[in-house]
Amino acid sequence: MSDSESTKWRWLLAGGIFIVLAGAIAAVFLMVGKWLVVEDPLTHADVVVVLSGRLPERAVEAARIFKAGYADQVWISPPVSPADELKAMDISYLGEDFYNEKVLIAQGVPPDAIRILDRPDVNTEAEVRQTVEDLRAMDYHSVIIVTSKAHTRRVRAIWWKLVGPEPRMSVRFAADDPYDGAHWWRHTRDALDVTRETLGLLNAWAGFPLRPRQN
Repeated sequence: MSDSESTKWRWLLAGGIFIVLAGAIAAVFLMVGKWLVVEDPLTHADVVVVLSGRLPERAVEAARIFKAGYADQVWISPPVSPADELKAMDISYLGEDFYNEKVLIAQGVPPDAIRILDRPDVNTEAEVRQTVEDLRAMDYHSVIIVTSKAHTRRVRAIWWKLVGPEPRMSVRFAADDPYDGAHWWRHTRDALDVTRETLGLLNAWAGFPLRPRQN
């Protein structure tokens, strides 16, 4: 084979490899939005937990699950808030947990079936840790966690990383969540969700080397 023919074949091989890699990258790009969304079958659990964020979608879904008879209690996970800073300025602040409770009651959940968890949590990892601590303290063995669509796979990964199979966790997404995993690049919120959840999954798989800033 002449040098020119050898060079030609090398270029063809390099071009073929590039096309395959580009196709693989494009496939991952297109599919990651849908891949992030998972959901477990509904079975009866001791409690339903509403993770903080995306008010009122998550609370509405938790109310549906409760009223369908899949749990006897609904727990609300409160986020970290500026309540203390605002209180120092004599400004009252009603946090997300307050409104989540109001949503649950408006959707038909009895007030005595609702509990707001004690500690405000800075991220999902902390929410999972507090939830499992309280479940074990009360000798509960199952929980349904309600979150948003793109967040479901990360919730499952964090639970298995930190907790394992006991207590049993089922993850459900809010049916009213408008997230479009098939076309996530078309909308700013969906694109931000995919970016955040992908990075969050990498952090969970790596053992949580990235930590939230401590104020």
